[in-house]
Amino acid sequence: MDVTSGDRPTGVERWGIPHPLRWGFVGVLIFMIGDGVEVSYLTDYLQQPDGGGLSGAQASFYTVTLYGVAVLIASWFSGTLSAIWGPRRVMWLGAAIWIVFEILFLAVALPSQSLGLIATIYAIRGLAYPLFAFAFLVWIQTLAAPRMRGSAAGWFWFAFTGGLPTLGAAVAAIAVGPLGISLYGTLVLSLVLVTIGSVIGCFAVTHPSGLEPIADETVANPRSPRRLLEGVDILWRDKRTISGFFVRLVNTAPQYGFFAMFPFTFGPAAPGGGFLTTEQVAIVQTVAYAANIGANLFFGVFGDYFGWRRTVSVFGCLGCAVATPLWYFGSVAAGNLLVTAVLGAVYGIVLAGFVPLSALMPSMVAAKDKGAALAILNTGAGGAALLGPLTVTALFPLFGGGGVAIAYCVMYLLVAGLALTIRSDIDPGEVRRAAGAPRPAGATRAA
Repeated sequence: MDVTSGDRPTGVERWGIPHPLRWGFVGVLIFMIGDGVEVSYLTDYLQQPDGGGLSGAQASFYTVTLYGVAVLIASWFSGTLSAIWGPRRVMWLGAAIWIVFEILFLAVALPSQSLGLIATIYAIRGLAYPLFAFAFLVWIQTLAAPRMRGSAAGWFWFAFTGGLPTLGAAVAAIAVGPLGISLYGTLVLSLVLVTIGSVIGCFAVTHPSGLEPIADETVANPRSPRRLLEGVDILWRDKRTISGFFVRLVNTAPQYGFFAMFPFTFGPAAPGGGFLTTEQVAIVQTVAYAANIGANLFFGVFGDYFGWRRTVSVFGCLGCAVATPLWYFGSVAAGNLLVTAVLGAVYGIVLAGFVPLSALMPSMVAAKDKGAALAILNTGAGGAALLGPLTVTALFPLFGGGGVAIAYCVMYLLVAGLALTIRSDIDPGEVRRAAGAPRPAGATRAA
């Protein structure tokens, strides 16, 4: 469904933002800032007497790990539920879960100092942000015109990663540091920010398509719960979705893995001491994310001209296959902050080459399958947060950091081949290639 302007876009659409959804991007940014406030200190806070009194292992596994599993589950349902309820209702659900269970976390779980209660409530809250944010991504890709789907995806990832973890971590640092707000008070601040973002995202965007199931004329009962099964059987009905899942799974896995590994390879925890301090490791992370945020916008627009599949294959897969070992081995060879930060920025830039995948996946399937395709894509995004650190856990003791970097390089090369199979006839690159060529009889056109 294309409700954007015609051939001459006006206003925010000239920048690649669908006009009816413009406030949704603001809502996602503020929501994700609030969600990201706790990223840099929650595990440490839960080990303090007033923060739950958990051990380090308990704080890490029973909260963060279970939270990650919840994120993975909700990433799937963000697409499949959007297909039968409409994405706006799924955003409402995500916002409600976050706010209600954060209040329970602050008012009941933390004061109880009960491991079971803290872990359970926090894990349930992990269902919230994928439902809110990724349902909005579904809405974007079903509403935006084909010519601007890559740009709109770029703006979505700009808002998402701009909030989590970039500005969220910055807000926490300012609140705890210069403003002197307690760690508990900072969690309250995150609740306030998420509430503001939820109100904007859920109520300032009112286009009626948000309350409609994602379907076409072939779907007899678009609101039937049986449509949830379509999010599974599409994997064998259209094998391209399997390729898309693995491409997205590998996409950000090294990002999570490197930042889990760098403190004990480059930082003070490295054998004999590394060449970076704890603060400098954080600086490297910030530089890489900052470069990625700006590049998300560039590659979103660039993909609408160069082609979605070509951008993902060349700049995303092959670019990262070069940048990951370069980042590790170049940093080891130089042994200083500047080179490590610059190479991290290079990786952050080419990582944004995967942005058009969010436009490519739903555009290659029928209208009724868009939610299912995005569910698969979002599940890959959640799985990346597990695959990256798991690779470090499995390979670092055997092959060291260099072996991990090479493994990530090989992963990118493997999915580069898979990316070539993800084709859509409305991909700008394919349209330009086929310009002037006769269209095969009976060919269908995704929209």
